[in-house]
Amino acid sequence: MRKLLIAFTILFAGITIQAQVFDPTSWETAVQDLGDDQYELVTTAILEPGWHIYSQVAIDAEIGPTPTQLRFYESDGNFQLLGSNEEIGTYAEYTEVWGADVLQFKNQAVFKQKIKVQNRDLSYIIAEAVFMVCDDERCIQGTPEVLIYKLNPDAVIGDEVTTIIDTYYENDQEPLTATAPDLSNLSSSTPTSNKSIDVETTGFTEEDSNDLSTIFILCLLAGFSALLTPCVYPMIPMTVSFFTKQSENKTKGKFQGLLYGFFILLIYVLCSLPFHLFQSVSPDIFNEFSTNPYLNIFFFVIFVVFAISFFGAFEITMPNSLINKVDKASTVGGVVGVFFMALTLVLVSFSCTGPVIGGVLGSVLSSDGGATALSVGLAGFGFGLGIPFALFAIFPSWMNNLPKSGGWLNTVKVFLGFLELAFAFKFLSNADLVWQAGWIQRELFIAIWIAIFGAMTIYLFGKLRLPHDDKDQSISVGRLLLAILTFCFTLYLIPGLWGAPLKLISGFPPPMTYSESPNGFAGTASADTIDLPEGAHLAVHDIVAFDNYEAGLEYAQEVGKPALIDFTGWACVNCRKMEERVWGEPEVLDLLKNEIVLISLYVDEREDLPTGEQYISNVTGKKIRTIGNKWSDLQIEKYQVNAQPFYALVDADGNDLVAPIGYTPDVSEYANWLKSALNN
Repeated sequence: MRKLLIAFTILFAGITIQAQVFDPTSWETAVQDLGDDQYELVTTAILEPGWHIYSQVAIDAEIGPTPTQLRFYESDGNFQLLGSNEEIGTYAEYTEVWGADVLQFKNQAVFKQKIKVQNRDLSYIIAEAVFMVCDDERCIQGTPEVLIYKLNPDAVIGDEVTTIIDTYYENDQEPLTATAPDLSNLSSSTPTSNKSIDVETTGFTEEDSNDLSTIFILCLLAGFSALLTPCVYPMIPMTVSFFTKQSENKTKGKFQGLLYGFFILLIYVLCSLPFHLFQSVSPDIFNEFSTNPYLNIFFFVIFVVFAISFFGAFEITMPNSLINKVDKASTVGGVVGVFFMALTLVLVSFSCTGPVIGGVLGSVLSSDGGATALSVGLAGFGFGLGIPFALFAIFPSWMNNLPKSGGWLNTVKVFLGFLELAFAFKFLSNADLVWQAGWIQRELFIAIWIAIFGAMTIYLFGKLRLPHDDKDQSISVGRLLLAILTFCFTLYLIPGLWGAPLKLISGFPPPMTYSESPNGFAGTASADTIDLPEGAHLAVHDIVAFDNYEAGLEYAQEVGKPALIDFTGWACVNCRKMEERVWGEPEVLDLLKNEIVLISLYVDEREDLPTGEQYISNVTGKKIRTIGNKWSDLQIEKYQVNAQPFYALVDADGNDLVAPIGYTPDVSEYANWLKSALNN
């Protein structure tokens, strides 16, 4: 029985591992006869849901995913390419890891290349698609896909196709590469042709649900904060006393107070409905909001104006005529009257709630939750603003415990103004990152935040006064504690100028790579101070690493240490996340520097192998021509996995010490995995 269980376990494990060999793309070709010896070659890549391939246009040649290329063979004397290889379905989406928009496709990608045939006996054309495909967790450097375009539908395709391609590589001949199209006018996150993309609509995942919960809670807190402003707070006792005194009985007064709070919530939710209409016009419109640099600059200006308003320079109010009309409607009585009373509160308090709502709108619209997230956010804000009115109407005795109105309300308002100003620069930074303009690199962004929160600290300590502050106001215990907290936060920010990661605000400043000094002020690489083994180099966090499997294992045997085989890629997003957020942690970094030999194998390395080292894969049957092909084939053959990142810990002979793992963002889990292998 024990042997049988082991057999079934091994069989099940084999099936599970085998299921991890991903092949999320399929390629189709078609030919359209345009007449006069001209044809249009149509190439279509069909993608499984959640996967992307990338444009022929690279926004930055140094970073980002591998661009798609179409390479044509035996063109001399047979045909010539006319114009660029046009793309249908391309859209740009901002990726924080790269600090820029990435041009990509989802669901399907269509390429159209016009040609002029010179040899009328030509019956078909041979090409290869070179591409990378990624989802949210992994990237695969796809094996070049052989494409056949039949000019003659009855053409018979034989084995000569692979022979022709092999001959090119063996003789170092360059195939004819299609010219990338001009996508300079492509707007962010907008497919070049919505008709060519069949967008699959799915329900919210558990992660989406968690994101919506977070949005609701944050906006709920924003609603509570708006309640503690000079425009809203004094209206609580006035409104509640109106319901309790004007009603025929206490029960009716409590019901009307509860209805009043509900209508405040309802009004804010109704404000989100127009955005659902926008989303029905374009499913990607909220991605446009989040990545469009002009819209981010607009939000920056709005936030700055709101902040100045909170500081007391002026007030943003609704037209008096509108407020008066709504106020008259509130005298109707009954449910309708209560609704218009709630609307009157929303309009009258706009000078204080408007900037906070602007913060909600800007933050939610710059996320990827769409109109649903906006409705959830405004529901949270309305709930936070309206629920106290309902509770105090039900329990009017609670009002005896409320602090009296005073100068502290203006302090809350100014405090919110500083927060508005700080968040404003996040939107300006977004626009800068998309354009790669270099306006606000990491050091300048942090310096601005130090100045803003430093000024907030001085204000809270009472050393800075603004127009509406009470000159004789003393500093309360709560204000003093808040001042100490902001002072500590300001001190925390300062080391960021010298390269500290500032994980507490991760995601707000530009990434470390978008910096005037990536190694910190006066920071230098330490390659000259470390005696590197032959064939090694300094990788991220100054870890000694090899990029050759055999050389790395040979060194591991020499020093008597296990080796970490890191199947990675130059354009692998989650590989960079693991390197920056997990490998940099002390408990992991110490192991990688002192106990383990790191071997990083880049599966998208395009350098050709020497002709004598090229071979036919035993697994895929395809020709292995490049260094990246070799490492990818090694990963598939040894582990039946083709996704990156992928990590295996082996002894000096290449035998696994522990089961390999993929993307593991939990630092403790990754460290324990390393330690278990060392123990073994």
